[in-house]
Amino acid sequence: MSDFQIRLSGSGGQGLQLAAKILGGAILKEGKRVAQSTSYEPTSRGGLSRSDLIIGEEAVEYPLVTDLDCLLILDQVAVDSSVDVIRPSTVVLIDSERVTVAPQVECKLVSLELVQAAYAVGNVRTANIIALSVLAELSGFCRAATLQKIVEDSMPTRFVALNLDALEAGVDLAKGIEFPA
Repeated sequence: MSDFQIRLSGSGGQGLQLAAKILGGAILKEGKRVAQSTSYEPTSRGGLSRSDLIIGEEAVEYPLVTDLDCLLILDQVAVDSSVDVIRPSTVVLIDSERVTVAPQVECKLVSLELVQAAYAVGNVRTANIIALSVLAELSGFCRAATLQKIVEDSMPTRFVALNLDALEAGVDLAKGIEFPA
């Protein structure tokens, strides 16, 4: 496996850093290597926030993304910052409500009602976990069971059931999504 590059992006307060921490833990638990970098504007809510992860079988030699394999965009504010690292094979998952203009580049675009799915789970703040689960299902960078174990082990007890429901909602959303060959 060559390095696999993932970016989780949106606005501050959407739980992107937490999602990246969960994903990083799952990757490590599966015996792979991961390098993570973060970037966020100094506002706690509304400014650009993103976390990049590079996964490899061996030590990651360069810790910054250059050609994304997966991109999550949870807010319009994050669209333009990733256009230069999207390639035609990049899986780009956007929230259809909060991203009104998708990246204008060739990619494997998936537009889902992530925020609405989070409301259905019971808390809008679970959109990050739902999206993480969708990306894992679509791209196979880690197993759903591993994400579940990390959520169980790392979340405060009162949030575990909610976030496990969010993971399951993501698996359900990903069913039936196919990309053209």
